[in-house]
Parts: sequence; structure tokens; C-alpha cells
Amino acid sequence: MTGLIVALVLFVFLLFVAARTVRIIPQARAGIVERLGRYSRTLTPGLTIVIPFVDRVKPLIDLREQVVAFPPQPVITQDNVSIGVDTVLYFTITEPKDATYEIANPLQAIEQLTVTTLRNVIGGLTLEETLTSRDNINSQLRVVLDEATGKWGIRINRVEIKSVDPPASIQEAMEKQMRAERDRRASILTAEGVKTSSILTAEGEKQSAVLRAEGAKTSAILRAQGEAEAIDTVFSAIHAGEPDEALLSYQYLQMLPQLARGEANKLFIIPSEFSTALGNLGGALGGALGGAGRSPVPPRGPKPPDSPKQGALGAGQAADTAAADAVAAAAEASAAAAAAAQDAAPPGTNSLPGDSGPAVAPEDPPAKPPPGPPSG
Repeated sequence: MTGLIVALVLFVFLLFVAARTVRIIPQARAGIVERLGRYSRTLTPGLTIVIPFVDRVKPLIDLREQVVAFPPQPVITQDNVSIGVDTVLYFTITEPKDATYEIANPLQAIEQLTVTTLRNVIGGLTLEETLTSRDNINSQLRVVLDEATGKWGIRINRVEIKSVDPPASIQEAMEKQMRAERDRRASILTAEGVKTSSILTAEGEKQSAVLRAEGAKTSAILRAQGEAEAIDTVFSAIHAGEPDEALLSYQYLQMLPQLARGEANKLFIIPSEFSTALGNLGGALGGALGGAGRSPVPPRGPKPPDSPKQGALGAGQAADTAAADAVAAAAEASAAAAAAAQDAAPPGTNSLPGDSGPAVAPEDPPAKPPPGPPSG
């Protein structure tokens, strides 16, 4: 029985020794072996045999990239503004031996080094530069921390600033500044829009005015050309017809009633040529009624037989009855014009100063054409 117990104890001891002899190191891990208290070697991933009771394996070290976030740290900027800066650090242990024997608490050492470096970097920047230069701050922190932690067997991969929290009063002032800046930009955009709209409107009005002016110019040219052609046609017709004084007097008397038309006419002045026109027309009428005893009219030059205007004018002059009716109509029109002018004129007003023609008086009868010259 005693031998069985001894054998069982020996078997358990051998199992314990075997377990202490064989060690399995996982991937991305490293182990430090101390033999009799001194550093012996670094265990790599895989199966490893150590001497039990002589070699001691320290806790495994993680070789993967690690991340650590530090609580917000109070930092004073160059313009004496106290802000809270929250940072995140990414690092990797590259030398397990140095990380084990060169520094007692790597994480605490990295945190304190990060805080001091952050205060040194931000202390040389203003608040505005701190808020707008995060990439620059991250680069400076990474360079300083990587240089300091190199002897510890730790490589700083990158440092990130999560947040920068200024005091509440500073935040309120910054919000006001941002609102003012946005309002300024909105005002500038509105002014630029109004400016562009005004320019476009002015350009449109300019083009419209130019087009209207060109249209008016073309219309005036065409109207002037039409009037010139009409005048030239009338002038040619008059000269081709060779009118005498009687016909011109008849046309003159036909235009007199139109002078009295219009609401603005208060006084009608009979021109001095009125008596001459009536005399010429009366003489022509008297000569036509006197028959053969009238002195002959001087012969005119030969006329082209194919001129319809000349034929019409000659026929009008040869018609004695039409001439008599024209004289009567001219007399009636002159009387009506004189009566209308007398009614429209204020009391006691007979003529305008400086006028050479006779004025129409309220009690004077309308002028009559003088009798024609005696025949014989």
C-alpha cells in the first residue's frame, strides 16, 4: 500500500515537472525566460522546453498594436486660454526585453510623457491655431513620443487628438463669431446676387433701348423717304399740270376751314391773302360766265397727251359749273370759319397785334368774292 502511494506521488510529480518543462507560446506573443533570476532568452511563438525549477517564464507580452485613451488634460495655450485636450495613442512593443526591464509601468509612463509633450506643443500655439492645426500637433507629438519610448522597446505609431474643449465663455464667443461670419458671407452673397441681377437688368435695358432706337431710326428714315416721295410726286404733278392762279386760290380757300378746327383755337385770323385769293377765283368765275367777251387766256405750252394728271387738271379748269360751285363752297366755308372764330374769341378782341390781315368782327358779314372784270 505504501509503495502504491509513493508511486502515485512520483507520477504526479513527473506530470508537474513535464508541465513545467514544455511551454506553448501563442502567435503575436513573447515570453521572457529568467534562469536563476537572470535574463536567459526570449521565447517566440511555438513549442518551447524550459528547465523546471531553474528557468522561470515571466507573463507573456502582447506584440500587437495597442490603443490607449487618456482622460482630458488641462492645457494652457499661448494666449492664456485653458482648454481640455483628449488624446488617443497607438503603440506597439517591438522589444519585449526592453519593455520588461527598461520601464516598470509602460502605460503610465506613456501617459505622463504624452501629457507633458502635449502641454509643450500646445503652449506655443494660440487657441485658433490649436483648433485648426490638429494634424501638425499630432505629428509633433508622435515624433517626440517615439523618440522617448524607443529605448523602452515601444514604437509610437500615431497620436490623435479626439477633442479640444475650450471654456463655456470661449465657446459662446466662438459661436457668436461663427454666426457673424456666416451672416457676413450671406450678406456678401446677397449683394453679389443683387449686383449680378442689376448688371443683367441694365444690359437688358441697354439692348432694349438700342433696339428701340434702331427701330425708331428705321421708322423715321422710312417715313421721311415716304414723305419725300409723296412731296416729289405732288411737286411733279403740280409742275406737270401747270396750274394757274385760279386753281391755286381754290385749293387755298379749301384749306382755310381746317385752320379754324380744334378746341384750342380761340381766335381766327383771316390772312391778308384771303382777299387776293377770292379776287383771283372771282375773276376766273366772272370770265367763265362772261362767255366770249372775256379776254383770251394766254396759250400754254404743249402738254404730253399721255399725262392723266394734266388731263384732270385741264378738265377741272374747263368746267365752269364746277368752278362756280367751288366759289360758293369757299364762300360758305369762309363765312363759317369767321363765325366760329368770332364765337370763340373773347369780347372786344378783333385781331392779334402785328397781324397784317383783317380780323373778323362780330357784326361784319363774311367776305364775298369781288365781281369779275367786265367783258369786252
